[in-house]
Amino acid sequence: MEIGSRDQPPKHEEKLENGSRKWRFHGKQELNRASSLSVRGILKAITDNLNEADQRPTIMLGCGDPSEYPCFRTTPIAEDALVDAIRSAKFNCYAPAIGILPARRSVADYLSEDLPYKLSPDDVCLTVGARHAIEVILTVLAQPGANILLPRPGYPYYEVVATLSHLEVRHFDLLPEQGWEVDLDGLEALADDNTVALVIINPGNPCGNVFTYDHLQKVAKTARKLGILVIADEVYSHLAFGGNPFVPMGVFGSIAPVLTIGTLSKRWIVPGWRLGWIATTDPNGILQKSGIVESIKSYLEIAADPATVIQGAVPQILEKTTGCFFQKIITVLTEAADICYGELKEIPCITCPHKPEGSMSVMVKLNLLVLDGIEDDMDFCTKLAKEESVIILPGVAVGLKNWLRVTFAIESTPLKDGLGRVKAFCLRHAKKE
Repeated sequence: MEIGSRDQPPKHEEKLENGSRKWRFHGKQELNRASSLSVRGILKAITDNLNEADQRPTIMLGCGDPSEYPCFRTTPIAEDALVDAIRSAKFNCYAPAIGILPARRSVADYLSEDLPYKLSPDDVCLTVGARHAIEVILTVLAQPGANILLPRPGYPYYEVVATLSHLEVRHFDLLPEQGWEVDLDGLEALADDNTVALVIINPGNPCGNVFTYDHLQKVAKTARKLGILVIADEVYSHLAFGGNPFVPMGVFGSIAPVLTIGTLSKRWIVPGWRLGWIATTDPNGILQKSGIVESIKSYLEIAADPATVIQGAVPQILEKTTGCFFQKIITVLTEAADICYGELKEIPCITCPHKPEGSMSVMVKLNLLVLDGIEDDMDFCTKLAKEESVIILPGVAVGLKNWLRVTFAIESTPLKDGLGRVKAFCLRHAKKE
């Protein structure tokens, strides 16, 4: 994904009555281009092609937000925690830049359950969701000449923020034939003396994979060899339902320093609550000694905070949510993934190289050779929206042209309906023999 050059349009030069120039400002085209290439921007462009005359409901298979579906409703414990925080009148105030202590302590304890060492509240900073955490970390790392290694396919917000921060992006491949494992040799070949970090997303967005313990350990050893830190995007942590259990990257923090990004959004199905965190999972204190931790906290002093009332609800949410709720979500996702994989195998122009084992989406390859009148993945998705009222994200949005990212985190009936419409679309556009 290319943001483009930083050329600017001429200033608006509307004349005053006396003939002098009035306005000496203009918008920033770089931001406009970045927005148009974001997931939201591309989905909006596709949604604009919906046929208003189609009376069928629009089916969204392009966005990982299942909160509208009853089977994905968050636990009452989370809802009660928020209500209690509001009614307590203790959280109507400004919060410290890094977050209130009880919330940070709860996040530290929550993460420590899966680590071979214990985090302290000082290892945690709260953010306005994961996107804010990405912005904070990449802005801190954006030194002149620095570069960062990002997965392809991956989550495009990293590239948008890096480009706007003038942090060079280099892409390493995830290998579909190997369950979307990292091409470690290719990754190592990309790095140089200016490389500062690599990003690992686990469970995988957009691929739906879950990395094994052994593979994550290899990633950590590669990072150590290169002298770089690991940014572990674990927004979908614990949403694993295949053969590989979720293993946090912080387990290998003693090998290479790790900055872990987490959030309430996906595991608790509350993306609109905008509560995330950055955890320093680095028992050797390398990030502290290098000044990274101080820079993160300094950035947060001049950035937005998550709402204090949401922070106030965090301890109750993390400490009281039961395993029954988590298991219910896993069961629903497992059933949805099975349906999705089964239906996709019946669509002749689509190949699914790896059954999803985690997160809420899967990558599938589009075979344009068997389709008539379809130019590429963007064209496929645009025409699919117009003809079938189904929204799917084109692979170009996540770094793989002529692939598709299919989100399966919806109820079974619309999922089957939506994929049935995709099949009908493909059959209609199939080349005649």
